[in-house]
Amino acid sequence: MQLTVTDLIVIALYFIFNLLIAMWLRKRATQSVSEFFIAGKKVSWWLAGTSMVATTFAADTPLVVTGLVAANGIAGNWIWWSMAFSGMLTVFFFAKLWNRAGVLTDVEFAEIRYSGKPATFLRAFRAVYLAVPVNLIIMGWVNLAIAKILMNVLGVSKVESLAIALLIMFITASISTLSGLWGVLWTDLFQFVLKMGMVIALAFFAVKASGGMDVLIDKLHMIDKSRDASSSIMSFVPDLDSVWMPMITFFVFIAVNWWASWYPGAEPGGGGYVAQRIFSAKDEKHSLLATLWFNVAHYALRPWPWIIVALVAVVRFQNDPQFIKDPESGYIRILISDLPAYLRGLMLAAFAAAYMSTIGTQLNWGASYLVNDVYKRFIRKDKNEKHYVRISQIITMLLMLCSVIVTFYMESIGSAWKILMSIGAGTGLVYILRWFWWRVNAWSEISAMTAAFITSLVLQFGFRFDENNPRDFAYLLLITVAITSTVWLIVTMLTKPEPKAILISFYRKVRPNAMMWAPIAKEVTDIIPEKDGIFNIINWLFGVAMIYTFLFGMGKIILGELLLGIILVAAGFAFGVLIYFRMNKKGWQSLRI
Repeated sequence: MQLTVTDLIVIALYFIFNLLIAMWLRKRATQSVSEFFIAGKKVSWWLAGTSMVATTFAADTPLVVTGLVAANGIAGNWIWWSMAFSGMLTVFFFAKLWNRAGVLTDVEFAEIRYSGKPATFLRAFRAVYLAVPVNLIIMGWVNLAIAKILMNVLGVSKVESLAIALLIMFITASISTLSGLWGVLWTDLFQFVLKMGMVIALAFFAVKASGGMDVLIDKLHMIDKSRDASSSIMSFVPDLDSVWMPMITFFVFIAVNWWASWYPGAEPGGGGYVAQRIFSAKDEKHSLLATLWFNVAHYALRPWPWIIVALVAVVRFQNDPQFIKDPESGYIRILISDLPAYLRGLMLAAFAAAYMSTIGTQLNWGASYLVNDVYKRFIRKDKNEKHYVRISQIITMLLMLCSVIVTFYMESIGSAWKILMSIGAGTGLVYILRWFWWRVNAWSEISAMTAAFITSLVLQFGFRFDENNPRDFAYLLLITVAITSTVWLIVTMLTKPEPKAILISFYRKVRPNAMMWAPIAKEVTDIIPEKDGIFNIINWLFGVAMIYTFLFGMGKIILGELLLGIILVAAGFAFGVLIYFRMNKKGWQSLRI
């Protein structure tokens, strides 16, 4: 695809505008480590929530969705749709608790919840583990996505595309280095508007080039018939023994994966960059509203433009050897063939925005662990704020360079997703219960992480479970969850509980639901026990129902089932109204506002 002078000017203006935002916020962001990493806890819900959405909308996301639809139909998206259950847990159970914890990073939590050397080790280990291998894998697949886009759009080699990606990443790292989280938040807002507008435009032009939605649907039905499939590629929920997605895999996604697996951006109990945005919010109410807006936008508003383009790619390239080998590239090929020439510059700027919003967050997030939880905690404890900000800026640049090396050896974005999900299988329950069960200790988390990692690797490399095979992935997850959960529960009961002083301090500060903290709650008589479990569970159920009725309703409308779609969307609004009135009646009273 040839770029004109106009295209290059549009792209240049995009980068200049982002850098101007960073320069504007530089002085404010570099005042302290708190300002640099959590924006001084002064962020409104709409900005924090939109930043979460922008971060999860990376350059890789449309490509992965195309690969999932090509392999498993629309129902293949349950690999991430199922995480809405976990996301809504964060909204109604954990957002306020994270805000009360008063920490700079989620791994700092270890030393307010646990004690002694196990807590110190856990904080340091998780900081390095998340900041280096996990963070580099995430940045690696995001780099791979932008490299694939550049290779296809500009016709360059992988090395050349990585060189261009490195330049874009350098600009992103400069923004993060200059203005910390403040720069990430405000550029995220601008980038989200741009990239959502362009993916909607691409979906429109792709359908138009296919002859309209009715023609596209007819061709999809023909594909179903040719494959003698028991369920349609357009089914939102697969049939029993569906060729697109076996029922055992679907069951694992909706019944196990969302609470049992740790995954960046969808951690059971919150965590990662979601927790970072929660820490940055003004108060508990803004934390809750930010995560609520994030989940609605993430699951209900964004997916359909990607899915529509993916369906167009399946129809157009179903017998193409290149598409069969690399279905993720189908999205880019539709972009090249169907997008009008006058929008090419904006679309490339949108992909740069998708790339930068995620990379900017990952760089800032990873640096926060290495500076706050390793360097400042264990290496240099007595330096001033300016010193730690400078170290943060250096580490940001080092993470950028390391991620390029990881990208060079990475082949599949979807496989990287599944690898992270499988090695985190089984750890989710301990991350949930550590808030609500006083008996959980540091050894619970350490044993869960160790058991999950070892079990997953043994199953994949010893017993040859293939994470790319839907059935193998399901059994891999189930076995890993069973072994990991058994191990950490046994370890918990065989080791001593945390000292009472630590438990009392944590309970007084965070005020979790008192039911499973009864031995501690009865000794803290000045704190009114919170008994909001049933209230939060009902809100959670309403929230999940709201997400899925919005998601499926809009899908039905787009795919031609207008009446059912309108009914589902109306139901989504009804669930939202119920949540609003319930929170007004009782919910806000328990929050610090």
